[in-house]
Amino acid sequence: MRKLFLAALPLLSVVQACGIERSAEHGPAISEEDRAYGKEAHPQLLAEFGGDYRSKQSAYVRTIGERVASAAGLGGQCTFTLVNSDVVNAFAVPGCYIYVTRGLAAIVTSEAELASVLGHEVGHIVGRHAQKQERRSLWRTLGVIAVSLAGSERLTRLTSQAVQYFGLRYSRTQEYEADDLGVGYLERAGYDVYAAADMLAALQRQDDFMTATRGRDQARSVPEWALSHPLTKHRIDRAYESAQQTGLKDDALPENSERYLAEVDGLLYGDDPEQGFVTGRRFAHPVMQISFEAPAGFALTNSPRAIGIHGPGGISGEFGGGEIGEGGLKGYAQALTAEVVGGASAQVTSAAVTTINGLPAVLTRIQLKVRDGSIPIDIAAYDGGSGRAYHFVIASPPADTKASTVPALFASFRRLSQQEIASLRPRFVRTVKVSAADTSEALIRRVADPAPRALFELLNGRGADRPVHPGEMVKIVTYLSRE
Repeated sequence: MRKLFLAALPLLSVVQACGIERSAEHGPAISEEDRAYGKEAHPQLLAEFGGDYRSKQSAYVRTIGERVASAAGLGGQCTFTLVNSDVVNAFAVPGCYIYVTRGLAAIVTSEAELASVLGHEVGHIVGRHAQKQERRSLWRTLGVIAVSLAGSERLTRLTSQAVQYFGLRYSRTQEYEADDLGVGYLERAGYDVYAAADMLAALQRQDDFMTATRGRDQARSVPEWALSHPLTKHRIDRAYESAQQTGLKDDALPENSERYLAEVDGLLYGDDPEQGFVTGRRFAHPVMQISFEAPAGFALTNSPRAIGIHGPGGISGEFGGGEIGEGGLKGYAQALTAEVVGGASAQVTSAAVTTINGLPAVLTRIQLKVRDGSIPIDIAAYDGGSGRAYHFVIASPPADTKASTVPALFASFRRLSQQEIASLRPRFVRTVKVSAADTSEALIRRVADPAPRALFELLNGRGADRPVHPGEMVKIVTYLSRE
């Protein structure tokens, strides 16, 4: 985990025009202004949301993306990136920078479905939809007082989650337009136009899977694709009708399923060990050898820069770490507090040096003054050994009645045992050919997941009513060393 208190991302101006210029001779083109904007934002986005997943799958995504961009008249003008995140998501920013996560790549079942995801995002660029969006404060969404802090960029980032995939909420009209454009790109790129409806159905299955296996309060990320691109049965049906209007029959154009399954073989599934593992409300990092567990009702979001923490009633914060430095743990806690406060008016109401689960710790509470009162900020810093410190920064709504949960969170931080470290292993998507002796039940038993049947059905887009057949290819998730 990298040191987290870097400068906050400059809030990307998703409300600006996407800069699509049109030429009668050459079709759409990206403006130089937006091209420069996207180029500058690109490395910051990767640092925030998982980084570039460097693998054969990355090159594959770029190849399919360029094919789709060419179909949209934007050949050579877009950048397609496979992001190292297990969150199921895809998004686009001005300058035609398109991102798809490995979590999404794992659940689609064909090259045509992947192309439809990329085509949809290109559709948002061509449709200039980003200029019409507004950033939304999580606290406003929850009906909690919105903070207005002079000079405290750090706390603004903690209490406003708009930066998380920009919080885009496209309108129904915009989604429909991107869907329609995407179907057109599929046809011109030579893919099965019905893959768009199949892709939306796959994303709906993912949403259902998350609800059934983890519950809404333990969702892995907010927002996911299904939240930033709202899914409805009507929208899926409409995508199917849009495909019918092309006059093509289902499967008239190829889906390239077998090629896709071959390409995703070996794709990392779930958390990256370098970023640690989030399991429900528990975070464990096998490299750092640390762990903590959030109280009931909290949700955790994993990223390279921080673990986002969201609790009942609008409690919001993060967990991270860095080098202790010459000032020791006290100096680390003081520097952290100063960065959180920024230029805002604040008062330290308590500070204590203590020991938590055998680790030296410094606990600090401040009251940050805002327009309509003050907001309590709780900070906990721990000496993790080897010159490393770890910390929580938690902002609670004014007059918060759930504040008693924060000490429980702080008290849960601890070192992992060697047995626990050994149990934290990465999982991978493996593509296997069904043998004559294989059954669905036999393959499900090979899936390394607490809900193996549900995951097998999600990855392969099939239910119990569709048994496997010898010779076909299916996806499972397992530990690579066992294969």
